[in-house]
Amino acid sequence: MADTADAPLLTSHGQAKQLAKAPSIDDTIETYIGATGSMQLLKAVLLAFAWAFDAQQVFISVFTDAEPQWHCTGASASCKPAAPPASPCALPSGAWAWDRPAHTTVVSEWALKCAGPAPALVSLPASSFFAGCLAGGFLLTTLADSLLGRRKMLLTSLVSMSVAGVLTAFAPNVWAYAALRFVCGFGRSMVGTCTLVLSTELVGKRWRETVSMAGFIFFTVGFLSLPALGYTLREASWRSMYLWTSVPSLCYSVLLYFLAQESPRWLLVRGRKQDAMETLRQIASLNGNSITSSFSMLHACNMQEDDGAAGGAAGVFSTMRAMWERPWALRRLAAIMTASFGVGMVYYGMPLNVGSLGTNLYLSVTYNALAELPSAILSLIFIGRVNRRSSVVALTVAAGAFSLACVVIPEGSAARMAAELLSFFSTITAFNLILIYSIELFPTSVRNSAVGLVRQALVLGGVVAPVLVALGRERSFWSFGVFGLCIGCLGLFAACLPETRGRSMSDTMEEEEHKEAAAAACTGATDIATKDDTDLLV
Repeated sequence: MADTADAPLLTSHGQAKQLAKAPSIDDTIETYIGATGSMQLLKAVLLAFAWAFDAQQVFISVFTDAEPQWHCTGASASCKPAAPPASPCALPSGAWAWDRPAHTTVVSEWALKCAGPAPALVSLPASSFFAGCLAGGFLLTTLADSLLGRRKMLLTSLVSMSVAGVLTAFAPNVWAYAALRFVCGFGRSMVGTCTLVLSTELVGKRWRETVSMAGFIFFTVGFLSLPALGYTLREASWRSMYLWTSVPSLCYSVLLYFLAQESPRWLLVRGRKQDAMETLRQIASLNGNSITSSFSMLHACNMQEDDGAAGGAAGVFSTMRAMWERPWALRRLAAIMTASFGVGMVYYGMPLNVGSLGTNLYLSVTYNALAELPSAILSLIFIGRVNRRSSVVALTVAAGAFSLACVVIPEGSAARMAAELLSFFSTITAFNLILIYSIELFPTSVRNSAVGLVRQALVLGGVVAPVLVALGRERSFWSFGVFGLCIGCLGLFAACLPETRGRSMSDTMEEEEHKEAAAAACTGATDIATKDDTDLLV
C-alpha cells in the first residue's frame, strides 16, 4: 500500500541527515527500557482491567432499567389471565401485578411504564448516562494530552465514576437517578480512552496490540459479570447492582494510584524530560535492565513541540486547534467519527434491545457478552493481517444487513436471536478495530484527544439508542431497522481513510505530515510509472 511507504526515501540529503540526528521518541524509549519484561507487561495488563468497570457502568441499565413482566391477578374482569391486554396502564388498580418484587427495577419501583410519556421516561436514565459521556468527552478529552496527562486523567475519571455509582444507589426518584447517571457518564467518559492510550504507550511495539486486546477482553469480562450479578440479585433491589459494581471500582482506583505510571511518550512530548527519565528508569528496572549511560539520545530526540503540545491554560484546547488547522487531520477525524456514530448506535443499543427479542433476558445478555470474546480474538487476527479500512467497511455493512433481518424475522424465534448476535458480533469487531485505527491515524501530541473524539462519536450513537429501543418495543423497525440503516450507510465513510497497517506511529503533527507527503509522492510516482508502461504497450 502507498500509505506504508517510508518517508526518508523521498527526503532530501539534508532532511535525511537531520532525521538521522534526531531519533524518534519510539526508538529512543525502546533503546533505554529494552524488551518489555513480564512485570511491566503485568502492570500494563492490570491497567487495562479498568475496562471491566467501564463495561459494567455502560450496560448496567440493561438490568436496573429493564421492563419486568406482569400478570393479571384475576381480581377484575377487564384483565383475564388467559387473555391479558397488551398494556396494563388502562387497567384498574389491583387488576394486575408485576411478576417480581417492584424494587427489582426502576421501571416497576417508580411506575414509569404508565407515567406520562412512558418511552421518554424509561429511556431517560440511559440517555442521560450517554449524554454525560458525550459532555465529559468533549470537555475532558484534551486534558489528558495537555494539563493532566494520561495517569491523572484516568484516576480522576475512575474515582468520579465510582463515587457517582455509589450515590446512584440512594437516588430517591427518577429525576435524581437520571442526574446521577449523567454525572457517572461524565466521569466515565475518559476511562476507556486513557486506559487504551496509556497501556499501549507503556509497553514496547511488540506488545501494543496484545495489550490493546487485553483491554477489550477485560471489557468482555465486565460485561459478562452483569448477567451473573443480575441473576444472583434478581429478587434484590436494583440499588444493590450499583453498590456491587461501584465499590470494587473505587478500591481498584486506590490500587491504580500506587501502581500506574505516567506515559514516558507524553512526558517527552510535553518537554518534561526529567520526569520522563525517572519513568524510563522505573520501567527499565521492571524489565530487568538498568540505565547506566547518559540520556544523550533523549536530549537529541526529535520532539518538535507543535501546537498540540503547548502548555498553560491556552494549551487545553490547543490539541483540537492543531487538528482543525490541518485539512488532512480534519478529514480523517470527520470520516472516522461519522463511521463511529453508526457503530456506537448499534453497539450500545443492541444489548438494551434484547428484551424485544422475546427470549430470556439473562441468557440473551450472556450471549451478547460472550460474542465479545471471539470478536476480540478476531480483532487481534485482523490487526496483524488485514487492512483496517476494508475490514471496518465490510463489518459495518454485515452488521447492518443482519440488523435489518431482525425486522422481518418473527419475534421469539431462534433465527431472530442468531441474526441479532451476528449483527452485534460484527459491530463489536468494528468497534474494536475503529479504536485501534484511531490510535494509528493520529500522532502522540494529539492522539488522546483524537481517540477521545472518536469515542464521543461512538457515545453519541449511544445517546440516541435508548430512545429508539423504547420506540422499538411497539414496532421493531424503529430499533433494528434504524440500527441497520445507520451502521450500514455510515460505515462506508471509513473508505475515505488512509490505510495504517504496518506503519509506525508518529509523535508530532509534522512527522505525520512528512509521512502523508511521502505516501502521496509515492502514489503519484506509481501512477506515472503505470501510465508510462501503458503508453509503451500502446
